[in-house]
Amino acid sequence: MKVKIWGCRGSLPSSGPENYIYGGNTSCVQVTHGDTCIILDAGSGIQRLGRFLGPEVREIHILLTHLHIDHTMGLGFFLPMYNPNVNVHLWGPSASGEPLLNRLRRYFSPPLFPVRLGDLPNHPIIHELDNEDFFIDQVKIHSEYICHPGPTLGYRLSVGNSVLAYLPDHELQLGSCNFPDDPEWTSGFEIAKSASLLLHDGGYTAREYPPKLGWGHSTVRDSIAFAKMCEVKKLAVFHHEPTRTDEQIDQILKDALQNQKLDFEVEMCAEGNVYEL
Repeated sequence: MKVKIWGCRGSLPSSGPENYIYGGNTSCVQVTHGDTCIILDAGSGIQRLGRFLGPEVREIHILLTHLHIDHTMGLGFFLPMYNPNVNVHLWGPSASGEPLLNRLRRYFSPPLFPVRLGDLPNHPIIHELDNEDFFIDQVKIHSEYICHPGPTLGYRLSVGNSVLAYLPDHELQLGSCNFPDDPEWTSGFEIAKSASLLLHDGGYTAREYPPKLGWGHSTVRDSIAFAKMCEVKKLAVFHHEPTRTDEQIDQILKDALQNQKLDFEVEMCAEGNVYEL
């Protein structure tokens, strides 16, 4: 699998020269394997991704973790949605109160957006997901609900022994009172265990977290502890706060790694990064 980061910022796009290294677009990750094109989340980064997809791509699968605006804001600007020759599949979390289709229609309607979902030349194919396993071509996918406000899924994508775990918005401290000492009761453990690459929420520092308990995000240090517990090979910390500069992001990682001895790689995820799994 080839994994490319088109956006790893959280909550709000934040462009500017101070964000040159890590980028300003919100969550969007492209996964390719052979002719299969899978996109994880449709944040602002998907707009640029759409411009670089070649005419040979006729089927696209977009897996949404949840429907917060920073993960869906790019859908209406994704060019393949307007190409009648492309089949777009939208996968997302099931909810007890309302079908996924109806929830997506809220975005594709005034005053949020001028084009309605039914006005697209080729209506996207909607798939509701729960805790389940399924295949997209040769890519095996496991979806599972995780700790974040509203119905939110984490995704595990695997081809053979290559595993990508995607948990961009995830609050570890709500999953278990014994974190990180109780893997079985920790939200997201089944998604991330033994992953080749873990993309995980690390929006806060330890000092920032207490007043934001329950907001749905984790500290960088907790993200590292989770990666250690899951025995991953590489961690790329995701969901950088929109106010963070490149220099601040570098310093946060440096502080989080102090006095730690790890047997896996840790880095702050950056827009444009490419991982070959």
